[in-house]
Amino acid sequence: MKSTIKLLLSIAIAVAGLGSTVVAQSGPLKVGAAKVDITHFGYLDGEVPDKQYEHERLYIRAILLDNGETRAALIGSDTSGLDGVWQIASPLISEEFAIPVEHILMSAQHTHGGQMDHPQGYADAMLQALRLAESDLQPAGMGYGEGAAYLNANRNVIDEDTRGWTQDTNLEGYSDKTLAVLAFYDQLGAPIAGYMNYAMHPVTSYLVGFITADFPGAASRHVEQAFGDNMIMVFSKGLEGDQNPRTLRPGTNVMASLSGVEVTGFELKREDVETPLRQRRVERGERNPVVDRTLKDWMQAQGMVLGEEAIRVMSKMHRLQDDVHIGGSQTILACPGRDLAASVPRGQPGSYVDGPDAHIQMGLIGINDVAIGSITSDAFAIIGKQIKEASPLRNTMLVSHANLDTDDVGYIYDDAAAGQYTFQVVNSRLKPGCAETGLVENFTDMIYDYLW
Repeated sequence: MKSTIKLLLSIAIAVAGLGSTVVAQSGPLKVGAAKVDITHFGYLDGEVPDKQYEHERLYIRAILLDNGETRAALIGSDTSGLDGVWQIASPLISEEFAIPVEHILMSAQHTHGGQMDHPQGYADAMLQALRLAESDLQPAGMGYGEGAAYLNANRNVIDEDTRGWTQDTNLEGYSDKTLAVLAFYDQLGAPIAGYMNYAMHPVTSYLVGFITADFPGAASRHVEQAFGDNMIMVFSKGLEGDQNPRTLRPGTNVMASLSGVEVTGFELKREDVETPLRQRRVERGERNPVVDRTLKDWMQAQGMVLGEEAIRVMSKMHRLQDDVHIGGSQTILACPGRDLAASVPRGQPGSYVDGPDAHIQMGLIGINDVAIGSITSDAFAIIGKQIKEASPLRNTMLVSHANLDTDDVGYIYDDAAAGQYTFQVVNSRLKPGCAETGLVENFTDMIYDYLW
């Protein structure tokens, strides 16, 4: 299979996407990368971050790839989402930088440290980052590697007291520990940029009331600083719809301090502390500075662990590829939709009426023997496992919260999870029986199309 793939990659590749065809040729790789500070967009009620921690600054990072025949852009945003950004930015990026829309991948870290709504500002920052990256294009070699990090865990479990479904650490449920890194190096072997991928929800900062890029921002900054801030590390989230940090105590304690619940040192039940704040049943108090500092330390620590694993993986990359194919495609998977007939308490099954189809936007960028798949929504990790197992390319990573054109889906659960009455499943607009199979089949077809 590897020899067949190598042969196929030595010829022109026709890539089909959304009714268009992009013909990619092999050529010498050039790479440029840059980041733009967008922290000022994230202030909450005039609060200015104290900036004692690297994750308190927010950035848009961009990697521009050029092989003389075509280009691609890998963009990461330290924001909660990309609502409205793709529609504004993608045509402007495509026109100014001569990048096919199918070759643009932008993803949000989905940080829960503040809901921010500045689509035009984010689009402008992406353009600025790409201009800086273009001005620094240089010959490069590419490497890919995978490691592992044991920070995440499945988050869907039966509550010991209520016997209903809830969010908590489920060590028996499936969890993807893979940390994948795509890295680019200059002719002297120094890193220009990296694109790392890990499946864990950045909910450490949920409802805590300060701006942060959470562990993704801490991870990116840790790697960048390790190389003297002479490279850019883009963090992307894997399929983490059911993957939380294994330990949430520091964030839960901050929520407890905001709602007047005593913090004793033991782990509090997160739903009990979160629900009154989320539903605004209690008046928010002041954050306890002790637990506040512990939470910020913890986000920094998680980022350092992920960053160190990324550096370890990068250190093992010795066979670099400097002649590359670049291809890409996009498509939309339509699945039968449903709507809740009435709201239900968390942990309880929903009652539904038929609704319009739910649409899952999918993308693929191929760079030699690396496939980067993207999905607009949060999908459960087991679906990612199935896609990787079915992929004809061993080096396959999957990115969520990406290229958000429209999201009328909610969470994408696998069929076996249909009876898990968590808020992800109950509130999803997807009927069982379509998304899991459809995603696996469509991604497999897209990768085969890229190869052939």
